Amino acid sequence: MSAIPRKLYEQELARLQVELAHMQEWVRASGDRIVVIFEGRDASGKGGAIKRITEPLNPRVCRVVALAAPTEREKTQWYFQRYVPHLPAAGEVILFDRSWYNRAGVEKVMGFCTPAEHREFLRSCPEFERMIVRSGVRLIKYWFSVSDEEQERRFKARIDDPTKRWKLSPMDLGGRTHWVDYSRAKDEMFVHTDIPEAPWHVVEADDKRKARLNCISHLLSMIPYHQVHLDTPKLPPRQPDQGYVRPERETATYVSDHAAALIT
Repeated sequence: MSAIPRKLYEQELARLQVELAHMQEWVRASGDRIVVIFEGRDASGKGGAIKRITEPLNPRVCRVVALAAPTEREKTQWYFQRYVPHLPAAGEVILFDRSWYNRAGVEKVMGFCTPAEHREFLRSCPEFERMIVRSGVRLIKYWFSVSDEEQERRFKARIDDPTKRWKLSPMDLGGRTHWVDYSRAKDEMFVHTDIPEAPWHVVEADDKRKARLNCISHLLSMIPYHQVHLDTPKLPPRQPDQGYVRPERETATYVSDHAAALIT
């Protein structure tokens, strides 16, 4: 399959982002509650898709939740407890950049939970999600699928790029040596948690541009939004000076004009 040209990608992304803005206003007006879960292998493109979704949106309406490793106290809590406070109130969209499914993936594969805890997760997770859905929350789950070869290429690119090297954690690198283990864990997770109330939607992610467009388009199709009429704001006139005199420029310390130095 050929890659989508950059210009066409940018045009369609801009169109979809306008639709995301319309969706946001509908969520605010209707009081809807939306949770979107992003899962997948490391370097599968989840973060890039999330970034393109949030770019045109109000962060007070659409929030990204990316929890760090649990504290010692949190490890003793009910497993889902630390995720519950992040669920949306009316008029909010919550994007989970990884979620409670950590237990079905990295925790199982890397031995961070016991076999009994993993079995209990697979049993209780569908019930937890059914409770969320019954409460009126729209729960949408995405799995970003990336091939072995493409993941390797992206990892090498991150190693070579100082601005992206932070994305590579020891856990990410360790995942390469557990590729098959992660595959088996994902397959088992799907068997237990691909439920009618909250099915998994697989995004083929070897082509990042296509993956972003496909994910955003599908997300919009899952929400029954319509364009909400909003009055166009009018810019009021500037307040008169009323005798105000701005202090001399020399009284303040300005940031040097780095940009000007580049073009001279």
